[in-house]
Amino acid sequence: MSHNFDYYIDEFCQYLLIERTLSQNTVSSYNRDILQYTEFLMTNLKIFDIKEIKPDHINSFLSSLYDLSLKSKSIARKISSIKVFHKFLFLNNYVHENVSSFIEQPKLEKGLPLVFSLEEIELLLNTFSEVKPTALRDKTMVELMYSTGLRVSELVNLNIEDIHLSMGFLKSRGKGNKERVVPIGEVALRLLEKYLTNARAKLNINYDNQILFLNQKGTRITRQAFWKTLKDHAALIGLQGFSPHKIRHSFATHLLENNVDIRYIQELLGHSDISTTQIYTHVDSKKLNTILKNFHPRNKNNNKGDK
Repeated sequence: MSHNFDYYIDEFCQYLLIERTLSQNTVSSYNRDILQYTEFLMTNLKIFDIKEIKPDHINSFLSSLYDLSLKSKSIARKISSIKVFHKFLFLNNYVHENVSSFIEQPKLEKGLPLVFSLEEIELLLNTFSEVKPTALRDKTMVELMYSTGLRVSELVNLNIEDIHLSMGFLKSRGKGNKERVVPIGEVALRLLEKYLTNARAKLNINYDNQILFLNQKGTRITRQAFWKTLKDHAALIGLQGFSPHKIRHSFATHLLENNVDIRYIQELLGHSDISTTQIYTHVDSKKLNTILKNFHPRNKNNNKGDK
C-alpha cells in the first residue's frame, strides 16, 4: 500500500470515529471498501497519489465491481464509501475537487422487516425459566427488548443508573451516542426488579456496581452471547429465520397495529429521520391488504359475482 494512501485512509477512519462518531464495525467496513478501491487504483491504473485520481478512474473501479457480479447492495455500499471518502478529502483541503460528486447513489428497494406475531413472542418467552440466575437474566433481557424496542447493543450496554424502576423508564444511548428516554412495560418492570433482587447479586462475583446484565464471569454480557442464547431458545419452538433485531421490528409493528402514532414510535426507536420508521407502515399495509381481501364483501372468496 502506498504511504500516500495509507496516510489519508488513516485520517479518514479517525474522522469517521471521532467526528462522525460511527461504530468501530462501521468504520472497519468503510476501511475495507477504501482499501479495495485504492488497491485497484494502484494495481490496475498505476495511481499512487490521491491527487491523481480522476472520475474516469472511479468509473473503472465501479465497472470492475459489476464484472464481479456482486449484489447491488454490496456495490451500493462501496459507492457510498467512495463518495464519503472523496468528500472528506475535498472538505479537508487534501484535494482541490471532489472527483466523486458525479456518482449517483443507486436506489435500493428496502425489504420489509420480518416480524414475529405476539403468540410467537410469548412462546419464546415461555422457553425461559426464572429459577437460575442466568435464565432469569435472559428472560428479563428478552422481555425488556420487546417492551422497549432497544437494539441489542443498547440492551447489553445498559447500566444500573440507566434504569428507573419507580418511575417506569430507562435511559438508552443509541447510534451517535444519542440519549433517549423509553418507558418500560409492567411485565418487564416486574422481571427487572426480580432480576436485580435475586439474580444479579449471584452473578456479581466482581462486586461491580455499574453493569446491569452480568455474565457468569461477573462481566458485561456480550451481544454474541445473548444472540446465541436467543437462537438456541428460538430453535426449541421451531422459530424460523430468527434474529434479535426482529424483536425490535416486532415491537414497532405491534405498536403500529394498535394505532400508536408513528411519531411516537420514531421517538421510542431512536430514529433521527421518520422515513426510517415509515417502513413499518408498509408492513401494516400488507396486513390491511389481507384484511380487505378476506373480509370486504366484494372481495370474499365466496363472492362469485353479481347475481
